[in-house]
Amino acid sequence: MRGGGFTFKQFHIDHSRCAMKVGTDGTLLGAWATLPPETHRILDIGTGSGLIAIMAAQRHPSAKIMAIDIDDDCVLQARQNATSSPWAERIEVINSPLQEFQSEVKFDVIISNPPYFADSMHSPDKQRTTARHTASLSFKDLAEGVLRLLTDDGLFAVILPTAESELLLSAVRGRLFPWRRCEVWSTPESSARRIMLELHKEPPQDLATREKIVIEEGGRHVYSQEYKALTADFYLNF
Repeated sequence: MRGGGFTFKQFHIDHSRCAMKVGTDGTLLGAWATLPPETHRILDIGTGSGLIAIMAAQRHPSAKIMAIDIDDDCVLQARQNATSSPWAERIEVINSPLQEFQSEVKFDVIISNPPYFADSMHSPDKQRTTARHTASLSFKDLAEGVLRLLTDDGLFAVILPTAESELLLSAVRGRLFPWRRCEVWSTPESSARRIMLELHKEPPQDLATREKIVIEEGGRHVYSQEYKALTADFYLNF
């Protein structure tokens, strides 16, 4: 950690101008989402500081990454972070809401750590409200945007709290189908606090793969082997 940001093994994220800081959700999704070798174009919806877009660039050696956000400060910061990374030539950051974003070419992979609070009290901090609440991007709008921009054989990866993941699945029912589902548990004694989903336009031949990852095992900041293995390419202390 330095200068109001977070240092990973191969890049640094400055998040001083973003309401949502680098956290477990974004890092988990960025490490977990499938990036097939044949992937050419990746879209990061609601990029914030640019974390997931930069992680995708590190993980895939040739894919072009487009990252979009509606917050001016986040867009500026994500551009700076991308430019400072080793993969600047493959990352483009656009200031646009998903509802208005247009692309001549569709995306093989779409990833999003989206706003998810629908009914909770809004923060007096407008930037934080935009980052956290679905007022700026409803699950219906997210579903419509993904369906419009995803290739026919592409995949959509997303992380949400458990209840909100069901709302998203309702919004895409019959149009996007879960192939992978991963429960994220804080400790072995807790319950699932987040769900990571991987969705495709075609239903899977078999039941969706069900996974589970525990973050801390054996005490605070004592991380599980599975969590360390998943994020080992990114966190300095792993």
